Amino acid sequence: MIRYDLTCKNGHAFDSWFASAGAYDALERAGQLSCAVCGAAEVRKALMSPSVSENATPPARRLSEPGTPLEKAMAELRRKVEANSDYVGDAFAKEARAMHEGKAPERAIHGEARPEEARRLIEDGVPVTPLPFGPKRRAN
Repeated sequence: MIRYDLTCKNGHAFDSWFASAGAYDALERAGQLSCAVCGAAEVRKALMSPSVSENATPPARRLSEPGTPLEKAMAELRRKVEANSDYVGDAFAKEARAMHEGKAPERAIHGEARPEEARRLIEDGVPVTPLPFGPKRRAN
């Protein structure tokens, strides 16, 4: 048995089971397919994602859990950065420059900077480095 997502000429979407791909083709050639919603005779296969057997997929894990060694290393780096520095958000360039110029006490910070701000910091000799991850986003 095979299931296809189908659409009719009127834009209705539905699905149907067939004995085989050949059975679908034979019914289509004979004009024996019709829309389950409006009865239109012009029906086509719709784009659909493949069905994957449960045995073929890796064990389920929450999206927040690192799985590969690289993901684990990135998660550990994030943990260390967040535990040992202050998050200053989009004030990063201003804070980094103030510390470099001696106008603010030195401390470990992390945050965000626009590309042109980061380029100016580097050109001016302010010791900064990009992090391989972005800030955590909060969902409502």
